Amino acid sequence: MRSPPRARRLLWTAIAIGGLVATIVLGYQVGGQSALRQQTALAQQQLQLQAQALDQRIERYRALPQLLALDPDLRAAVAAPVDAPTRERLNRRLEEANRTAQASTLTLIGADGTAIAASNWRTLGSNVGERYAFRPYVQQALREGSGRFYGIGVTTGVPGYFLSEALRDADGRAVGVIVIKLELTQYEERWPHTGNVVLASDRYGIVFLASRPEWRYRVLAPLSDSARAELESTRQYGRQPLRPFAGTIGADALARIDNPAMSGRWLWQRTPLADTDWTLHLLQDATPVAIAAWQWAGIAGVSWIALVFVVLFAQQRLRLAALRRRSREELETLVRQHAEELRTAKDGLVAAAQEADTGLSRRLAHLPQGVVIIDAQLRIVAWNARYIELFRFPPDLVRVGTPIEDVFRYNARRGLLGPGPVEDAIERRLDHLRSGKPHARESEKSDGTVLEIRGNPLPDGGFVTSYADITAYKTTARELRTLADALEQRIAERTADLEQARREAEAANRQKGRFAAAAVHDLLQPLNAARMFVSALRARLPNAETRTIVDSIESALSAQDGILTSLLDVSRLESGTLQADVRDVPLGPVLEALAREAGVLAQARGLQLDAVPTRAWVRSDPVLLRRLVQNFLSNAVRYTAHGRILLGCRREGTSLRIEVHDTGPGIAPNRQREIFEEFRRLDDGGGDDRGVGLGLSIVERIARLLGHRIGLRSQPGVGSVFSVTVPLAQPGAHPAPAPTRDPGEDSPLRGCRVWYIDSDVVACEAMRERLAQWQCTVAFVGAPADAVTLADGAAAPDVLLLCERGNAADVAALWRQLQASWEDAPLVILLAEREDAGLRALVEAGDWSILPMPVRPPALRALLSQRLLRRG
Repeated sequence: MRSPPRARRLLWTAIAIGGLVATIVLGYQVGGQSALRQQTALAQQQLQLQAQALDQRIERYRALPQLLALDPDLRAAVAAPVDAPTRERLNRRLEEANRTAQASTLTLIGADGTAIAASNWRTLGSNVGERYAFRPYVQQALREGSGRFYGIGVTTGVPGYFLSEALRDADGRAVGVIVIKLELTQYEERWPHTGNVVLASDRYGIVFLASRPEWRYRVLAPLSDSARAELESTRQYGRQPLRPFAGTIGADALARIDNPAMSGRWLWQRTPLADTDWTLHLLQDATPVAIAAWQWAGIAGVSWIALVFVVLFAQQRLRLAALRRRSREELETLVRQHAEELRTAKDGLVAAAQEADTGLSRRLAHLPQGVVIIDAQLRIVAWNARYIELFRFPPDLVRVGTPIEDVFRYNARRGLLGPGPVEDAIERRLDHLRSGKPHARESEKSDGTVLEIRGNPLPDGGFVTSYADITAYKTTARELRTLADALEQRIAERTADLEQARREAEAANRQKGRFAAAAVHDLLQPLNAARMFVSALRARLPNAETRTIVDSIESALSAQDGILTSLLDVSRLESGTLQADVRDVPLGPVLEALAREAGVLAQARGLQLDAVPTRAWVRSDPVLLRRLVQNFLSNAVRYTAHGRILLGCRREGTSLRIEVHDTGPGIAPNRQREIFEEFRRLDDGGGDDRGVGLGLSIVERIARLLGHRIGLRSQPGVGSVFSVTVPLAQPGAHPAPAPTRDPGEDSPLRGCRVWYIDSDVVACEAMRERLAQWQCTVAFVGAPADAVTLADGAAAPDVLLLCERGNAADVAALWRQLQASWEDAPLVILLAEREDAGLRALVEAGDWSILPMPVRPPALRALLSQRLLRRG
């Protein structure tokens, strides 16, 4: 059988492990439910915004049929037969009204359901003469006065939303119908094509609008026979096949979708649209819910472990307290035993004193203490051998009748009465004996012996004094105190261990907070658009004071952009998603471009930036190496108040050291290591835009990823030298540098025809303003589908700005369609959200240029000017 302590330890271990598992499970459930509630609330807000936008678009056209129904010419046209001239006049009238309203078509229908006139009368698929009596919107208008219906056009084959209004004669009878058709595909194209899925379904659960094509015309619920019959009779979706939906939706609105195939779990939210029988759906990826649940589970597990450490600490303190209490009790027991022995000795002394007159001092021989008895005249009347032994008295000193004062004087000569005048010490002891008061004290001799001295008066006068050797007792007490000190030291060490464990647990908990960096990428795009709009606004403001305010806004947005970009870089580097493309590259163009960009900033701060040209080739990732050196230059400009900055290279065997020298304040030796940590920066610098201390942290991570060595030499008050050492490579084919252009000449962007292709409407408007400000001719700004349509028959632009929001395959497909329509190839600049091997291959094959998103306007303008100058 196991011993009880071992069984108890196993029980506590099982409780700790079980509690950890239960805490993690509970944290996972609570965290998942909390994240689900938050994401559901956010999804409902987004869904309401989409519903309001769709309702507002339809609401713009609700009054148009009502106004046209009051037109006397239209009412007269449906009340009597129409001849050819009247029909043509009505067609032109509806054509003009449709052009003004920017709707799809306007159709005038008679009481028998035949179209009398239509705005599309010029096209082959004209509505004129077609019968629409079977359409619900005609039947509803003739019966109820107005109608609405969504379906695929039986004549044009184009889906749309039909709004109808009855035309009435003087007696109020419905004699015709005016119908407006709205195409909602343009609104549908504004929905996001990646990430969230937005759907609109009718009362039968048939999806007719969708942000992804694979969802369109899906049946979300089985159709009844009556529903199928009505769809057949109204020809609502024509010959379009209706595809089934397969998947499961839980009570918590989390769905697994099999057809169309969508991996993972999705949060499915829906809301009805006002004044229609439609339902708007929003599907969001539920991965953040699972991530939040696991984060909560981790926090709960760490908290439980910390609680276990606290309990162990408290248990250890209680155990040590019990040990100290037991030691104190043992010491008290020992003291009581010694006191009992002293009381016994005292009783024997009293008895011996009572028998002293008869000469029975032999009764004192068995006592372990030394004893001496004096009478009322302070003369010795009895003693024992232990008394003589303790004080080493000569044989003839202690006799019956010897004054105790002689003994005191003998001890004083040996120094046993302590410091001070001898006569005073003797007189003080004699006075005490005469007073007849009991006393007790301890005295330590020169040889280390400790005596406990106790004196008590006798009933008939006189005094009895005992001398007990308590040296062993004192030694034991000192050992116990030493043990207590050792126990206190162990407690302090264990407390320090537990404190270190707590700090490590807190550090692990702080690591969980870094998952928030995933949100940085979503914040960069609207921030970039805001910067473009602010720049466009500044160009239109005549007031210098107002432009100063706009400059402050631009500066704040630029600082925020830099912070978010740095956080995104740190997140990519830590997560390992950033892959290096190491190859042989010429270093000269990289450093020249960096020197030009940093030179503008340095000049604005009154600094001189010089760059030493190089023809060396190195083996590295050109994009990451550029980012690394750019951080060196940015720090040099930021922290140098006045003086000079130098960018150059030094050969070092088979390697090349790229160095950035500055005349800034310098860095103390004890701080040269910590500045490479996150959110660490110098408190002294040459400017106000000091950042948040992420630049050198990114440098350290990039260097570690590329296998490059970072160097730093600095002297406070003189300046600093930051360097990175890269391996040299064999020179390859490298184009000659473009000839320099006189800065006094006109800008190469003036009159340049530019196309900008992007599916983001806000970004399109911002880029249009920016290009117009640069005096470019903006020939097209819009979505990829519109660009393909316009390119057919149109001349190629000088520059094509192509925004990538999908993948390399989508970009390649779009470029092939555009290239097929153009005879001349334009300059292509690819604006990419992320770089991968496919995009790099596409850029190299087409001699394109690439810029990371979000795009900084100065970088884009510099690249445009450089490419146009080279081409010219």
